Amino acid sequence: MMANGFAPEKPIDSNDEHAEPNVLYSTDPADFRYMAVNVPCQSACPALTNIPAYIRALYESKFGLSYEINRIVNLFPGTLGRICSRPCELKCRHGEPELGKPVNICHIKRAAADFRPLGHAYLSPRFAPSGKRVCIVGSGPAGLAAAHDLAILGFDVTIYEACYEPGGMLRYGIPDFRLPRNVLSEEIQNVLRLGISLKVGVNIGVDISLENLMGDFDAVLVASGCYESMKLGVPGENLPGVLPGLNYVMDIAAGYKQSIGKKVLVTGAGFTAFDCSRLALRLGAEDVSICIRGFEEDLRVTREEILEAKREGIKIRSLSLSKQIVGSSKVEGIEFLRTRPLEKTSGGRRKVEPIEGSEFVIAADTVIVAVGQAPRPIKGPGEKNDRGVLLADRKNFQSSTPGLYVTGDYLTGPTTVIEAIASGRKAAERIAYDLTGRKFTEWAVQIQNFRITDRDRSWDVIPRIEMPTVMPVKNRFRNNEVVEVESGYSSELAHEESKRCYLCYLHYEIDVAKCIYCRYCIDNAPRDCIKLVKQVLLDETGAVKDLVETTRWLDVNAVVIDNSRCIRCGECVRVCPVDCISVSRVELLERPLVQESKA
Repeated sequence: MMANGFAPEKPIDSNDEHAEPNVLYSTDPADFRYMAVNVPCQSACPALTNIPAYIRALYESKFGLSYEINRIVNLFPGTLGRICSRPCELKCRHGEPELGKPVNICHIKRAAADFRPLGHAYLSPRFAPSGKRVCIVGSGPAGLAAAHDLAILGFDVTIYEACYEPGGMLRYGIPDFRLPRNVLSEEIQNVLRLGISLKVGVNIGVDISLENLMGDFDAVLVASGCYESMKLGVPGENLPGVLPGLNYVMDIAAGYKQSIGKKVLVTGAGFTAFDCSRLALRLGAEDVSICIRGFEEDLRVTREEILEAKREGIKIRSLSLSKQIVGSSKVEGIEFLRTRPLEKTSGGRRKVEPIEGSEFVIAADTVIVAVGQAPRPIKGPGEKNDRGVLLADRKNFQSSTPGLYVTGDYLTGPTTVIEAIASGRKAAERIAYDLTGRKFTEWAVQIQNFRITDRDRSWDVIPRIEMPTVMPVKNRFRNNEVVEVESGYSSELAHEESKRCYLCYLHYEIDVAKCIYCRYCIDNAPRDCIKLVKQVLLDETGAVKDLVETTRWLDVNAVVIDNSRCIRCGECVRVCPVDCISVSRVELLERPLVQESKA
């Protein structure tokens, strides 16, 4: 194997009659490892969205193609382009210390949805009917993702939803100033159009037993999310004026009027706490604070969410641990203990310890508790925990009862929307395999020759273009009118931001047999990405683990491009006098498997 390259001696489907001309597919573990290291944005996405490809498509003004590259794996580009937690941006190589800020990946996704053509044709490859019927409990992101994939794979799918509209937490747990309902409804409809049957207002375990469902279907998948608001567990929590955060958001989403005081305290460090706070302002509160045990940097929301909350006037009170909720006939405030921050746990949560004798009280008319959610118990078969929540294996999604599966937040506890989508898709894959004994799709690395990059070096210093928002802030609080705070990129702004992507799916490699060791590539590289190498160390998969560099010419065995450092500027290709540097486009894709004929 060449350093940072692909293994020609390993199986590649070069004789695949279904492959495109000049396109190879590899399932070699070393090539998967290469993709994980060198295209970190995609590997950080739980759904493995092909991020460089959709950004490039948008740059070329192919908005429909950009949308489809997203939709084929994450299903809801317009929705996620507004509310995704953006793990990809944390890994974006443009965000490395000397390279500036990460590409605004999430908002480019939204631009693809905003500007796709009217009458856009959706790409939905379909398999022949399997004759199998699957029931899904819950129409949130995990349930819809599983339903979508099972329908494409030829299964007859029925969704049961306890609420009266589909979407789960997407519809009832996220305020419409962040996610307009018309955007969500359109993308849900694009899932249901595959022939999926939706039955709303049906509470499984109450209106229909789980046992009956299992008798009617070949498999049942529980994807009913986390709808139980967690409590603080302190005295005074049952006083009038203390509201569970999730219930508060869901009631507003369902159209129920909420009375709120002028001074509001919210406890919690996640998106629900911020949603509660910003909703309180829109319902007439004048003084709103979010109270957290640790530092502001420990908040489990995006930087943009914190900025917008502060811009609207919300205060963040750090190092404050709730000791009790005070009041007699109704809530009057919270007594806190000041905390001392400690180290972070392996999961990234910061430990704190209360400081004895540091009590203080903050007055409040309303307290909203948004410290987490949990699954609700479900009656019926299957092993349960001590709360009556159905248990299942987190790798194969199977419960202790054959044919009964669990996915999404019901299985794992609260996660993000993109994680729930990924979980639903994986559960669908498992169910399809268990019911038919075959795999319908596989992940593979697609490899094809490509031209030198057309990125201009000046694009490297384009500053990150932040999402435009409604300004001034007072215009966000119009009476009886929902105003989406983020107004979206113009097509011009989206095009400009897309230039910043380094296109990490381009692979540069030096042919050692042709290289004359002139060092022109090294001298012209703007970064230390081309190295004189004594030895290439491989890991157990055969992928490059490390490069042993040397400055002693007698020890040099190769000049190697380190693609994990390369910014795809193409200077090495331009200056090479012997044309020994090749460029290929490598993409991690999910492709259908063609069933072998039994003739």
